[in-house]
Amino acid sequence: MIKEKYTIKDIAQMAGVSKGTVDRVLHNRGKVSKIAFEKVDKVLKEIDYRPNPIARNLKRNKIYRIDALLPDPKLDPYWIPVNEGVIEAANEFASFGILVTKHFYNPNNRISFSEQSQKIVASKPDALLTAPIYRKESQALLKSCCEHHIMSAIINNLLDSMDRHLFIGQDLNQSGRVAASLMDKLIDRNDHIAIIHINREPHMKVKESGFKDYFMARPDSKLTITSKKFNSTEKKGFATDVSQFLENNPKISAFFVTNSKAHMLVEALLELNKKDAIIIGYDLLAENITFLREGKINFLIHQKPKRQAYLSVSHLAEHFLFGKPFPPQEFLPIDIITTENVHYYL
Repeated sequence: MIKEKYTIKDIAQMAGVSKGTVDRVLHNRGKVSKIAFEKVDKVLKEIDYRPNPIARNLKRNKIYRIDALLPDPKLDPYWIPVNEGVIEAANEFASFGILVTKHFYNPNNRISFSEQSQKIVASKPDALLTAPIYRKESQALLKSCCEHHIMSAIINNLLDSMDRHLFIGQDLNQSGRVAASLMDKLIDRNDHIAIIHINREPHMKVKESGFKDYFMARPDSKLTITSKKFNSTEKKGFATDVSQFLENNPKISAFFVTNSKAHMLVEALLELNKKDAIIIGYDLLAENITFLREGKINFLIHQKPKRQAYLSVSHLAEHFLFGKPFPPQEFLPIDIITTENVHYYL
């Protein structure tokens, strides 16, 4: 059954008051006598009146600004789907008075992040969406937003901060445990495993902890697990670093890469003529998908970066438009990608 729509004029006639009185009651403005208020309130309850926040927002011509501070997708392809998610949500809510502005920073430059952060806070948007790579600088940004009454949402990496309002991403510790459980099915009891961090970000250490915790709970495990951080993302320099690492750790046969750069490790190993390594990594970059299909990567864990960004903007927009509450954190499912199911995600 379609619910009948009532205008202010209809409500005024039913209550026996003026349209101005109904308007003042609905919008809580101006003085209304107790008797008039009770008449209008009774009618509103009888017709089960629900305010239309979108119509109200459009009438007020209110624009809500959401600024997105993201790593430049031109410098790291992992952030391409994040950018797409922001654009998709922005387009959906644009006609309702939601304005989303994107700001990109160099993911390899702390100063770039800080400079963009200062510009955003100075412009005083209604909300900020960011993907924190630099812990200290990101926490300072969230604190500044809180002080300036700017709502904040973060994706990809859950920071321990009381100043954020929303986090959307994966349970990173559990993500590491999932990677370990996959590795457990591929290795022997006495194998040597390397946890590879390429340009370490805060979330990588959490994944490492989950990975190690899984095997520590196995009393029969005699694995050797070595953690290694690589700073170089330049192809030749990275291959040299990997070569040196393997010279010092010749028994390593399996690798857990804690971010989207598993393809870089595959390329380095191929240069060293190491073709039988076990590799588990993250994210559906084109290079990773190619190596997965070729059997050079065993599993990928999909972090749904586009979904993270889309939901973040949507939650903020719905909060402004409808007053809809959102949870302080929303964990997305941990999807395991293989050669047999990867096509469903493309």
